[in-house]
Amino acid sequence: MTKKSILFCIIFICSLGTINAQKEVCNTKLSIFHENVKAKKYDAAYEPWLYVRTECPNLNIAIYIDGEKILKYKIENSVDDLKLEFLQDLINLWTERQHYFTNRTSKGEYDAKICQLQYDYKDNFKKSNDELYDCFNNTFIADSKTFTHPKSLYTYFSVMVDLYDAAKKTDAELFNTYDDVSEKIQVEIQNYSEKLNELVLKMESGEALSSKEKNRKKVYESYLKNYALIQGNIDAILSKKANCDNLIPLYTKAFEINKNDAVWLKRAVSRMYHKECTEAALYEKLVKQYDEVSPSADTKVYVATILIKKNKTAEAFKFLEEAYELETDTFKKSKLALRIGVILKKQKQYSKARGYFNKALKLNPANGNPHVLIAEMYGESAKHCGKDNFYQRAVYWLAAKEAKKGSRVDPTLQKLVNQYVANYEAKAPTKEDIFLRDMSGKTIEIGCWINSSIVVP
Repeated sequence: MTKKSILFCIIFICSLGTINAQKEVCNTKLSIFHENVKAKKYDAAYEPWLYVRTECPNLNIAIYIDGEKILKYKIENSVDDLKLEFLQDLINLWTERQHYFTNRTSKGEYDAKICQLQYDYKDNFKKSNDELYDCFNNTFIADSKTFTHPKSLYTYFSVMVDLYDAAKKTDAELFNTYDDVSEKIQVEIQNYSEKLNELVLKMESGEALSSKEKNRKKVYESYLKNYALIQGNIDAILSKKANCDNLIPLYTKAFEINKNDAVWLKRAVSRMYHKECTEAALYEKLVKQYDEVSPSADTKVYVATILIKKNKTAEAFKFLEEAYELETDTFKKSKLALRIGVILKKQKQYSKARGYFNKALKLNPANGNPHVLIAEMYGESAKHCGKDNFYQRAVYWLAAKEAKKGSRVDPTLQKLVNQYVANYEAKAPTKEDIFLRDMSGKTIEIGCWINSSIVVP
Protein backbone atom coordinates (compact mmCIF):
# COMPACT_ATOMS: atom_id res chain seq x y z
CA MET A 1 0.00 0.00 0.00
CA THR A 2 1.39 3.38 -0.99
CA LYS A 3 1.85 6.27 1.39
CA LYS A 4 -0.89 8.12 -0.50
CA SER A 5 -3.35 5.25 0.02
CA ILE A 6 -2.52 4.97 3.71
CA LEU A 7 -3.03 8.71 4.16
CA PHE A 8 -6.42 8.52 2.40
CA CYS A 9 -7.54 5.64 4.65
CA ILE A 10 -6.52 7.55 7.76
CA ILE A 11 -8.44 10.64 6.62
CA PHE A 12 -11.49 8.52 5.73
CA ILE A 13 -11.50 6.72 9.10
CA CYS A 14 -11.11 10.02 10.94
CA SER A 15 -13.96 11.57 8.99
CA LEU A 16 -16.18 8.60 9.84
CA GLY A 17 -15.34 9.10 13.49
CA THR A 18 -16.20 12.79 13.25
CA ILE A 19 -19.54 12.03 11.55
CA ASN A 20 -20.42 9.41 14.17
CA ALA A 21 -19.43 11.76 16.99
CA GLN A 22 -21.57 14.53 15.51
CA LYS A 23 -24.49 12.15 15.12
CA GLU A 24 -24.15 11.15 18.77
CA VAL A 25 -24.22 14.82 19.80
CA CYS A 26 -27.29 15.38 17.60
CA ASN A 27 -29.08 12.38 19.12
CA THR A 28 -28.32 13.65 22.62
CA LYS A 29 -29.53 17.14 21.84
CA LEU A 30 -32.59 15.72 20.06
CA SER A 31 -33.54 13.90 23.24
CA ILE A 32 -32.98 17.08 25.31
CA PHE A 33 -35.11 19.38 23.16
CA HIS A 34 -37.85 16.78 22.68
CA GLU A 35 -38.23 16.27 26.44
CA ASN A 36 -38.30 20.05 26.97
CA VAL A 37 -41.00 20.46 24.31
CA LYS A 38 -43.07 17.73 25.98
CA ALA A 39 -42.75 19.72 29.23
CA LYS A 40 -43.57 22.96 27.30
CA LYS A 41 -40.17 24.43 28.22
CA TYR A 42 -39.71 25.99 24.82
CA ASP A 43 -36.94 28.44 25.75
CA ALA A 44 -34.84 25.59 27.12
CA ALA A 45 -35.55 23.56 23.99
CA TYR A 46 -34.55 26.28 21.54
CA GLU A 47 -30.72 26.05 21.55
CA PRO A 48 -30.39 22.23 21.36
CA TRP A 49 -33.15 22.16 18.72
CA LEU A 50 -31.38 24.82 16.62
CA TYR A 51 -28.13 22.84 16.79
CA VAL A 52 -29.77 19.62 15.56
CA ARG A 53 -31.74 21.45 12.86
CA THR A 54 -28.51 23.03 11.57
CA GLU A 55 -26.07 20.10 11.89
CA CYS A 56 -28.36 17.07 11.32
CA PRO A 57 -31.44 18.35 9.43
CA ASN A 58 -32.52 14.90 8.22
CA LEU A 59 -32.04 13.10 11.54
CA ASN A 60 -35.65 12.90 12.71
CA ILE A 61 -39.07 14.36 11.79
CA ALA A 62 -39.28 15.60 15.40
CA ILE A 63 -36.95 18.46 14.37
CA TYR A 64 -39.86 19.88 12.36
CA ILE A 65 -42.81 18.81 14.50
CA ASP A 66 -41.25 20.12 17.73
CA GLY A 67 -39.63 23.03 15.91
CA GLU A 68 -43.05 24.31 14.83
CA LYS A 69 -44.16 24.38 18.48
CA ILE A 70 -40.96 26.12 19.59
CA LEU A 71 -41.18 28.81 16.92
CA LYS A 72 -44.89 29.43 17.51
CA TYR A 73 -44.07 30.00 21.19
CA LYS A 74 -41.29 32.41 20.20
CA ILE A 75 -43.65 34.27 17.85
CA GLU A 76 -46.28 34.69 20.55
CA ASN A 77 -43.70 36.01 23.00
CA SER A 78 -41.81 38.47 20.83
CA VAL A 79 -42.49 41.77 19.09
CA ASP A 80 -41.44 43.89 16.11
CA ASP A 81 -38.33 42.78 14.18
CA LEU A 82 -37.65 39.79 16.42
CA LYS A 83 -41.21 38.56 15.88
CA LEU A 84 -40.78 38.88 12.12
CA GLU A 85 -37.52 36.91 12.34
CA PHE A 86 -39.29 34.02 14.06
CA LEU A 87 -42.22 34.22 11.61
CA GLN A 88 -39.85 34.01 8.67
CA ASP A 89 -37.95 31.17 10.34
CA LEU A 90 -41.19 29.20 10.69
CA ILE A 91 -41.69 29.52 6.94
CA ASN A 92 -38.07 28.40 6.45
CA LEU A 93 -38.71 25.41 8.73
CA TRP A 94 -41.76 24.29 6.72
CA THR A 95 -39.75 24.66 3.51
CA GLU A 96 -36.87 22.62 4.97
CA ARG A 97 -39.31 19.92 6.08
CA GLN A 98 -40.55 19.62 2.48
CA HIS A 99 -36.93 19.19 1.38
CA TYR A 100 -35.71 16.69 4.00
CA PHE A 101 -38.95 14.76 4.65
CA THR A 102 -40.71 15.04 1.31
CA ASN A 103 -42.72 11.83 1.71
CA ARG A 104 -44.11 13.02 5.06
CA THR A 105 -44.85 16.60 4.00
CA SER A 106 -47.78 17.29 1.68
CA LYS A 107 -46.96 20.25 -0.54
CA GLY A 108 -50.48 21.68 -0.65
CA GLU A 109 -50.88 21.42 3.12
CA TYR A 110 -47.59 23.12 4.00
CA ASP A 111 -47.66 25.76 1.28
CA ALA A 112 -51.18 26.65 2.46
CA LYS A 113 -49.82 26.94 6.03
CA ILE A 114 -47.21 29.39 4.74
CA CYS A 115 -49.92 31.45 3.00
CA GLN A 116 -52.11 31.35 6.11
CA LEU A 117 -49.24 32.50 8.34
CA GLN A 118 -48.58 35.42 6.02
CA TYR A 119 -52.29 36.30 6.10
CA ASP A 120 -52.57 36.02 9.89
CA TYR A 121 -49.51 38.27 10.29
CA LYS A 122 -49.89 40.36 7.14
CA ASP A 123 -49.01 43.56 9.01
CA ASN A 124 -45.68 42.03 10.04
CA PHE A 125 -44.99 40.64 6.58
CA LYS A 126 -46.42 43.75 4.90
CA LYS A 127 -48.28 41.59 2.40
CA SER A 128 -50.96 43.02 0.09
CA ASN A 129 -54.20 41.18 -0.71
CA ASP A 130 -52.92 40.65 -4.27
CA GLU A 131 -49.82 38.87 -2.96
CA LEU A 132 -51.82 36.80 -0.48
CA TYR A 133 -54.34 35.76 -3.12
CA ASP A 134 -51.53 34.73 -5.49
CA CYS A 135 -50.01 32.65 -2.68
CA PHE A 136 -53.24 30.77 -1.95
CA ASN A 137 -54.23 30.48 -5.61
CA ASN A 138 -50.87 29.14 -6.76
CA THR A 139 -50.90 26.62 -3.91
CA PHE A 140 -54.43 25.49 -4.76
CA ILE A 141 -53.56 25.09 -8.44
CA ALA A 142 -50.33 23.20 -7.66
CA ASP A 143 -51.80 20.76 -5.13
CA SER A 144 -55.51 21.13 -4.35
CA LYS A 145 -55.61 17.51 -3.16
CA THR A 146 -53.75 18.27 0.09
CA PHE A 147 -54.95 21.88 0.40
CA THR A 148 -57.61 20.80 2.87
CA HIS A 149 -57.60 22.92 6.04
CA PRO A 150 -61.01 24.59 6.56
CA LYS A 151 -59.48 27.87 7.76
CA SER A 152 -57.17 28.20 4.76
CA LEU A 153 -59.95 27.36 2.30
CA TYR A 154 -62.09 30.09 3.86
CA THR A 155 -59.19 32.58 3.82
CA TYR A 156 -58.51 31.80 0.15
CA PHE A 157 -62.12 32.73 -0.72
CA SER A 158 -62.16 35.68 1.70
CA VAL A 159 -59.11 37.29 0.06
CA MET A 160 -60.78 36.90 -3.34
CA VAL A 161 -63.87 38.69 -1.98
CA ASP A 162 -61.69 41.55 -0.71
CA LEU A 163 -60.14 41.92 -4.16
CA TYR A 164 -63.58 41.74 -5.79
CA ASP A 165 -64.88 44.48 -3.49
CA ALA A 166 -61.86 46.57 -4.45
CA ALA A 167 -62.84 46.10 -8.14
CA LYS A 168 -59.65 44.09 -8.78
CA LYS A 169 -61.47 40.85 -9.65
CA THR A 170 -64.45 40.21 -11.93
CA ASP A 171 -67.76 38.45 -11.24
CA ALA A 172 -66.55 35.44 -13.19
CA GLU A 173 -63.31 35.21 -11.17
CA LEU A 174 -65.24 35.47 -7.90
CA PHE A 175 -67.71 32.75 -8.92
CA ASN A 176 -64.93 30.47 -10.17
CA THR A 177 -63.05 30.73 -6.88
CA TYR A 178 -66.27 30.09 -4.99
CA ASP A 179 -66.90 26.97 -7.09
CA ASP A 180 -63.32 25.72 -6.62
CA VAL A 181 -63.49 26.14 -2.84
CA SER A 182 -67.05 24.84 -2.52
CA GLU A 183 -66.31 21.72 -4.58
CA LYS A 184 -63.19 21.09 -2.49
CA ILE A 185 -65.24 21.38 0.70
CA GLN A 186 -67.70 18.81 -0.64
CA VAL A 187 -64.82 16.42 -1.41
CA GLU A 188 -63.57 16.73 2.16
CA ILE A 189 -67.08 16.35 3.60
CA GLN A 190 -67.42 13.12 1.64
CA ASN A 191 -63.99 11.98 2.87
CA TYR A 192 -64.75 12.52 6.56
CA SER A 193 -68.36 11.33 6.28
CA GLU A 194 -67.21 7.99 4.88
CA LYS A 195 -64.67 7.61 7.70
CA LEU A 196 -67.30 8.54 10.28
CA ASN A 197 -69.86 6.16 8.76
CA GLU A 198 -67.63 3.19 9.52
CA LEU A 199 -67.65 4.12 13.21
CA VAL A 200 -71.38 4.95 13.26
CA LEU A 201 -72.22 1.57 11.73
CA LYS A 202 -70.01 -0.15 14.29
CA MET A 203 -71.84 1.65 17.12
CA GLU A 204 -75.25 0.84 15.63
CA SER A 205 -74.32 -2.84 15.51
CA GLY A 206 -73.80 -2.72 19.27
CA GLU A 207 -69.99 -2.79 19.27
CA ALA A 208 -68.09 -0.46 21.58
CA LEU A 209 -65.55 1.92 20.10
CA SER A 210 -61.95 1.75 21.29
CA SER A 211 -60.39 4.87 22.82
CA LYS A 212 -58.53 5.52 19.53
CA GLU A 213 -61.77 5.19 17.58
CA LYS A 214 -63.53 7.57 19.95
CA ASN A 215 -60.80 10.15 19.39
CA ARG A 216 -61.01 9.66 15.65
CA LYS A 217 -64.77 10.08 15.79
CA LYS A 218 -64.33 13.43 17.57
CA VAL A 219 -61.79 14.55 14.96
CA TYR A 220 -64.06 13.57 12.05
CA GLU A 221 -67.05 15.31 13.63
CA SER A 222 -64.96 18.42 14.29
CA TYR A 223 -63.82 18.62 10.68
CA LEU A 224 -67.35 18.06 9.38
CA LYS A 225 -68.64 20.80 11.65
CA ASN A 226 -65.94 23.21 10.46
CA TYR A 227 -66.49 22.41 6.79
CA ALA A 228 -70.25 22.91 7.19
CA LEU A 229 -69.57 26.21 8.96
CA ILE A 230 -67.29 27.64 6.28
CA GLN A 231 -69.59 26.40 3.51
CA GLY A 232 -72.42 28.30 5.17
CA ASN A 233 -70.24 31.39 5.53
CA ILE A 234 -69.06 31.49 1.92
CA ASP A 235 -72.62 30.81 0.74
CA ALA A 236 -73.82 33.77 2.80
CA ILE A 237 -71.08 36.00 1.38
CA LEU A 238 -71.79 34.98 -2.20
CA SER A 239 -75.56 35.35 -1.82
CA LYS A 240 -74.99 39.08 -1.41
CA LYS A 241 -72.83 39.22 -4.52
CA ALA A 242 -74.72 36.82 -6.80
CA ASN A 243 -78.36 37.24 -7.80
CA CYS A 244 -80.42 36.64 -10.91
CA ASP A 245 -79.88 40.21 -12.09
CA ASN A 246 -76.13 39.70 -12.52
CA LEU A 247 -76.04 35.92 -13.12
CA ILE A 248 -78.31 35.99 -16.18
CA PRO A 249 -76.33 38.58 -18.20
CA LEU A 250 -73.03 37.01 -17.09
CA TYR A 251 -73.99 33.50 -18.27
CA THR A 252 -75.80 34.77 -21.36
CA LYS A 253 -72.64 36.54 -22.46
CA ALA A 254 -70.41 33.54 -21.73
CA PHE A 255 -72.73 30.81 -23.06
CA GLU A 256 -71.45 30.55 -26.65
CA ILE A 257 -67.82 30.31 -25.54
CA ASN A 258 -68.54 27.70 -22.84
CA LYS A 259 -71.51 25.76 -24.25
CA ASN A 260 -69.42 22.59 -24.68
CA ASP A 261 -67.62 22.89 -21.34
CA ALA A 262 -69.35 20.44 -18.97
CA VAL A 263 -67.74 21.94 -15.84
CA TRP A 264 -68.83 25.47 -16.77
CA LEU A 265 -72.37 24.30 -17.58
CA LYS A 266 -72.62 22.37 -14.33
CA ARG A 267 -71.54 25.38 -12.28
CA ALA A 268 -73.83 27.78 -14.15
CA VAL A 269 -76.87 25.51 -13.81
CA SER A 270 -76.12 24.79 -10.15
CA ARG A 271 -75.78 28.48 -9.27
CA MET A 272 -78.96 29.49 -11.09
CA TYR A 273 -80.81 26.61 -9.44
CA HIS A 274 -79.68 27.52 -5.94
CA LYS A 275 -80.31 31.24 -6.52
CA GLU A 276 -83.84 30.35 -7.73
CA CYS A 277 -83.31 31.82 -11.19
CA THR A 278 -85.19 28.84 -12.63
CA GLU A 279 -87.94 30.96 -14.19
CA ALA A 280 -85.47 32.50 -16.65
CA ALA A 281 -85.41 31.14 -20.21
CA LEU A 282 -81.63 30.91 -19.87
CA TYR A 283 -81.95 28.33 -17.10
CA GLU A 284 -83.82 25.90 -19.35
CA LYS A 285 -81.31 26.55 -22.15
CA LEU A 286 -78.39 25.80 -19.82
CA VAL A 287 -80.01 22.65 -18.44
CA LYS A 288 -80.75 21.20 -21.89
CA GLN A 289 -77.22 21.97 -23.05
CA TYR A 290 -75.71 20.44 -19.90
CA ASP A 291 -77.81 17.27 -20.39
CA GLU A 292 -76.67 17.06 -24.02
CA VAL A 293 -72.96 17.65 -23.33
CA SER A 294 -72.66 15.51 -20.20
CA PRO A 295 -75.80 13.51 -19.35
CA SER A 296 -75.70 12.31 -15.76
CA ALA A 297 -77.74 11.91 -12.59
CA ASP A 298 -77.17 15.63 -12.05
CA THR A 299 -78.65 16.67 -15.38
CA LYS A 300 -81.72 14.45 -14.89
CA VAL A 301 -82.51 16.26 -11.63
CA TYR A 302 -82.24 19.65 -13.31
CA VAL A 303 -84.50 18.50 -16.17
CA ALA A 304 -86.99 17.32 -13.53
CA THR A 305 -87.04 20.78 -11.91
CA ILE A 306 -87.98 22.31 -15.28
CA LEU A 307 -90.77 19.77 -15.75
CA ILE A 308 -92.09 20.48 -12.26
CA LYS A 309 -92.21 24.20 -13.11
CA LYS A 310 -94.34 23.24 -16.14
CA ASN A 311 -96.62 21.12 -13.90
CA LYS A 312 -95.47 17.92 -15.62
CA THR A 313 -94.94 16.21 -12.27
CA ALA A 314 -95.44 12.59 -13.38
CA GLU A 315 -92.76 13.01 -16.07
CA ALA A 316 -90.52 14.87 -13.62
CA PHE A 317 -90.69 12.02 -11.07
CA LYS A 318 -89.54 9.58 -13.77
CA PHE A 319 -86.46 11.74 -14.36
CA LEU A 320 -85.78 11.79 -10.61
CA GLU A 321 -85.96 8.01 -10.45
CA GLU A 322 -83.63 7.78 -13.46
CA ALA A 323 -81.21 10.14 -11.75
CA TYR A 324 -81.09 7.99 -8.64
CA GLU A 325 -80.49 4.80 -10.62
CA LEU A 326 -77.72 6.44 -12.68
CA GLU A 327 -75.58 7.44 -9.69
CA THR A 328 -73.12 4.76 -8.58
CA ASP A 329 -70.94 6.51 -5.99
CA THR A 330 -72.37 5.70 -2.55
CA PHE A 331 -71.80 9.11 -0.97
CA LYS A 332 -73.01 11.03 -4.04
CA LYS A 333 -76.02 8.72 -4.24
CA SER A 334 -76.89 9.59 -0.62
CA LYS A 335 -76.66 13.32 -1.43
CA LEU A 336 -78.80 12.77 -4.50
CA ALA A 337 -81.41 10.85 -2.49
CA LEU A 338 -81.52 13.76 -0.03
CA ARG A 339 -81.85 16.26 -2.87
CA ILE A 340 -84.66 14.29 -4.54
CA GLY A 341 -86.39 13.96 -1.16
CA VAL A 342 -86.31 17.75 -0.72
CA ILE A 343 -87.84 18.24 -4.19
CA LEU A 344 -90.61 15.73 -3.41
CA LYS A 345 -91.17 17.32 0.02
CA LYS A 346 -91.76 20.71 -1.62
CA GLN A 347 -94.35 19.03 -3.84
CA LYS A 348 -96.05 17.63 -0.70
CA GLN A 349 -95.21 14.11 -1.88
CA TYR A 350 -94.37 13.19 1.68
CA SER A 351 -94.45 9.40 1.43
CA LYS A 352 -92.14 9.35 -1.60
CA ALA A 353 -89.92 11.98 -0.01
CA ARG A 354 -89.55 9.90 3.17
CA GLY A 355 -88.57 6.92 1.02
CA TYR A 356 -85.69 8.89 -0.48
CA PHE A 357 -84.70 10.35 2.90
CA ASN A 358 -84.48 6.82 4.29
CA LYS A 359 -82.33 5.81 1.31
CA ALA A 360 -80.05 8.73 2.08
CA LEU A 361 -79.77 7.57 5.70
CA LYS A 362 -78.95 4.04 4.67
CA LEU A 363 -76.20 5.24 2.34
CA ASN A 364 -74.80 7.86 4.73
CA PRO A 365 -75.89 7.15 8.33
CA ALA A 366 -73.66 9.93 9.72
CA ASN A 367 -75.87 12.60 8.11
CA GLY A 368 -78.69 13.59 10.45
CA ASN A 369 -80.42 15.99 8.04
CA PRO A 370 -82.85 13.38 6.60
CA HIS A 371 -84.18 12.75 10.14
CA VAL A 372 -84.82 16.49 10.58
CA LEU A 373 -86.57 16.71 7.20
CA ILE A 374 -88.78 13.72 8.02
CA ALA A 375 -89.61 15.39 11.34
CA GLU A 376 -90.60 18.55 9.44
CA MET A 377 -92.99 16.54 7.27
CA TYR A 378 -94.55 14.94 10.36
CA GLY A 379 -94.99 18.39 11.90
CA GLU A 380 -96.53 19.75 8.69
CA SER A 381 -98.98 16.81 8.58
CA ALA A 382 -100.09 16.92 12.23
CA LYS A 383 -103.30 18.85 11.52
CA HIS A 384 -104.41 16.30 8.94
CA CYS A 385 -103.35 12.95 10.40
CA GLY A 386 -105.46 11.71 13.33
CA LYS A 387 -109.09 11.05 14.15
CA ASP A 388 -109.38 13.96 16.59
CA ASN A 389 -107.43 16.87 18.06
CA PHE A 390 -105.57 14.71 20.62
CA TYR A 391 -104.43 12.18 18.02
CA GLN A 392 -103.42 14.96 15.62
CA ARG A 393 -101.34 16.72 18.26
CA ALA A 394 -99.76 13.37 19.20
CA VAL A 395 -98.06 13.47 15.80
CA TYR A 396 -95.77 16.15 17.26
CA TRP A 397 -94.33 13.55 19.66
CA LEU A 398 -93.40 11.48 16.64
CA ALA A 399 -91.87 14.55 14.99
CA ALA A 400 -89.81 15.30 18.11
CA LYS A 401 -88.66 11.69 18.33
CA GLU A 402 -87.53 11.73 14.69
CA ALA A 403 -85.72 15.05 15.07
CA LYS A 404 -83.77 13.73 18.06
CA LYS A 405 -82.37 10.94 15.88
CA GLY A 406 -80.76 13.64 13.75
CA SER A 407 -78.57 15.05 16.50
CA ARG A 408 -77.76 11.56 17.81
CA VAL A 409 -75.96 10.67 14.58
CA ASP A 410 -74.83 14.22 13.75
CA PRO A 411 -73.90 16.34 16.81
CA THR A 412 -73.46 19.42 14.60
CA LEU A 413 -77.28 19.54 14.37
CA GLN A 414 -77.76 19.69 18.16
CA LYS A 415 -78.77 23.37 18.34
CA LEU A 416 -81.22 23.10 15.43
CA VAL A 417 -82.72 19.86 16.76
CA ASN A 418 -83.21 21.37 20.22
CA GLN A 419 -85.24 24.17 18.62
CA TYR A 420 -87.36 21.70 16.65
CA VAL A 421 -87.96 19.45 19.65
CA ALA A 422 -88.97 22.37 21.89
CA ASN A 423 -91.41 23.55 19.21
CA TYR A 424 -92.94 20.12 18.66
CA GLU A 425 -93.24 19.25 22.34
CA ALA A 426 -94.96 22.59 23.01
CA LYS A 427 -97.62 21.65 20.43
CA ALA A 428 -98.11 18.07 21.70
CA PRO A 429 -100.83 17.16 24.26
CA THR A 430 -100.17 18.41 27.79
CA LYS A 431 -100.00 16.27 30.92
CA GLU A 432 -103.54 17.41 31.71
CA ASP A 433 -104.73 16.32 28.25
CA ILE A 434 -103.13 12.91 28.75
CA PHE A 435 -104.73 12.53 32.19
CA LEU A 436 -108.20 13.58 31.04
CA ARG A 437 -108.09 11.12 28.13
CA ASP A 438 -106.52 8.39 30.28
CA MET A 439 -103.88 7.83 27.59
CA SER A 440 -100.69 7.59 29.63
CA GLY A 441 -98.45 4.77 28.34
CA LYS A 442 -100.86 3.77 25.58
CA THR A 443 -99.81 3.33 21.96
CA ILE A 444 -101.40 5.59 19.38
CA GLU A 445 -101.59 4.42 15.78
CA ILE A 446 -101.12 7.23 13.30
CA GLY A 447 -102.55 6.72 9.83
CA CYS A 448 -102.32 8.93 6.76
CA TRP A 449 -99.07 8.64 4.84
CA ILE A 450 -97.21 8.46 8.16
CA ASN A 451 -98.50 4.98 9.01
CA SER A 452 -96.65 4.70 12.31
CA SER A 453 -97.25 4.59 16.05
CA ILE A 454 -96.14 6.50 19.14
CA VAL A 455 -96.29 5.66 22.85
CA VAL A 456 -97.94 8.41 24.88
CA PRO A 457 -95.60 9.72 27.60
